[in-house]
Amino acid sequence: MGFLGSWLATAIATAAAIWIVPGIEAIGGSWAAPIFTALVLGILNATVKPIVGTLAIPLKVLTLGIFSLILNAIFLELASYLSRNIFHAGIVVESFGAAFFGAIVISIVGMIVGAVIG
Repeated sequence: MGFLGSWLATAIATAAAIWIVPGIEAIGGSWAAPIFTALVLGILNATVKPIVGTLAIPLKVLTLGIFSLILNAIFLELASYLSRNIFHAGIVVESFGAAFFGAIVISIVGMIVGAVIG
């Protein structure tokens, strides 16, 4: 699956997170918010996350991998902030708990949608 397929899967997963998780809301349009947030999230996951993930290996080992969920929540918060300030459309995450559960929903739904679209 190329970049466009991954972007589509992440956009659908972000829309699902907006719908499922209380504390995550769309700003700038019901279709534009997940699309732009997914774009920024994809760019962050491709560029910054491998570096941060490598630096966080000791914490991942210490917490038996749970720190990866915290990193996903932090990157969702960052993608939310950047998409709203760059594209003026994105999601608003009200708390870290909402970001944590939103990251879990995005991961699960994105994996399912990615498997379906191949």
